[in-house]
Amino acid sequence: MSESLSGKRILVTGAGSGIGRATAKALAEAGARVMASDIDAVAAAETADMIGGKGAWMQQDVTSEDTWIGAIAETEKTLEGMDGLVANAGIAITGRIETFSLEDWRRQQAINVDGVFLGVKHSIPALRRAGGGSIAILSSIAGLRGNSVGLAAYSATKGAVRLFSKCAALECARGGDNIRVNSVHPGIIDTPIWEKMGMTGTGNTPPSERAAALAPMGRSGDASEIADGIVFLMSDASRYMTGAELVIDGGVTA
Repeated sequence: MSESLSGKRILVTGAGSGIGRATAKALAEAGARVMASDIDAVAAAETADMIGGKGAWMQQDVTSEDTWIGAIAETEKTLEGMDGLVANAGIAITGRIETFSLEDWRRQQAINVDGVFLGVKHSIPALRRAGGGSIAILSSIAGLRGNSVGLAAYSATKGAVRLFSKCAALECARGGDNIRVNSVHPGIIDTPIWEKMGMTGTGNTPPSERAAALAPMGRSGDASEIADGIVFLMSDASRYMTGAELVIDGGVTA
């Protein structure tokens, strides 16, 4: 990526694997200092090790407000300020509506929606202290349209954060905070979450190939391709972009 993030200090949640890890690495390669957080402390530490001197890590439960307060404080202390948040942490629980448990519904809402709300809530003051910044919220193409059987609960969370990001963008823009908020909508990306969503493949066909058949470009995306889009949103190259939806899906929603 040509966008320079030199001097930027960015917190990435869910940085222990998949898009989160790829994003943390891409941000560091573009010059940013990165705080990698994850519920899995070992995975977060591994990501920080991959980044090297530009990375730090912490264990974080994004559903806990106290943990968010501590995470922001630790990021500002360790990185000497905070210029950006990538709210990436999330889970995927699938199932038909009539058999979906309220427990799973609430758990998915807590991580995918409450975690984003709390992150934005507590990041805004930190970004304001830094003179402004950028927030990227990971939604999905599942948050843009109706989806097939089994994705109702997941789609509800991704649709929620899509509209929340727009409201946050308007609130920050009209408040004169110099804080931008945008949502990112990955399509079929070859990450571990596909297996968690039940995309287990058929016969000898791996899940990534089965999923790729749904994409007009004929392949699934790579986590690094989503990370490149997030680097753009964190950079000054996107300085006039807020409340927008960055769709990276190989043409699925065209």
